Amino acid sequence: MGCCTGRCTLIFLCALQLLAALERQVFDFLGYQWAPILANFLHIIIVILGLFGTIQYRPRYIVVYAIWTAVWVTWNIFIICFYLEVGGLSKDSELLTFNISRHQSWWSENGPGCVRKEASMSGIKGLDSHSYVSVIGCALEYRYIEVMHSSFQILIALVGFVYACYVVSVFTEEEDSFDFIGGFDPFPLYHVNEKPTNLLFKQTYL
Repeated sequence: MGCCTGRCTLIFLCALQLLAALERQVFDFLGYQWAPILANFLHIIIVILGLFGTIQYRPRYIVVYAIWTAVWVTWNIFIICFYLEVGGLSKDSELLTFNISRHQSWWSENGPGCVRKEASMSGIKGLDSHSYVSVIGCALEYRYIEVMHSSFQILIALVGFVYACYVVSVFTEEEDSFDFIGGFDPFPLYHVNEKPTNLLFKQTYL
């Protein structure tokens, strides 16, 4: 296949997904978002598998990638619902941190235009070593940044799913056509001449 085909497009989409996943993984690590960290890790592995299958003409790997993209879309829809507080979900809950810590998204304190201020709480008993952090001046709420991240992931995953199905169909057609012309025939045509040759040797021996 030429370079301007579905295969090359899928390779580009997988590379783009890897870059987007790595970027997202960095910020999730900074925010201690353990559930997204695990999901991103699995996503990176499957995308690498899909990329390898596309380069090496392995349709089974691409099928695994296509199935995962459907799961990945579902996960990102959940993330969008979580930050928009749809269906009883709350962005202030500790669901994404597995209730291990009270951390929120890294963007909640480091978004565009955000100014982070710490106020000492030494006057309150039991909180001598703690401080109250307030964030003001944010040009965009962190939940909308997370929603945009997830929306972009959904977009490239859907396009990747379409191209993965297309590439699998092309690979399958090529394999079928190769089988039809005898490309995988374990018994080549020249084996028909083996019997006369053996008879010739027997006659010479007698």
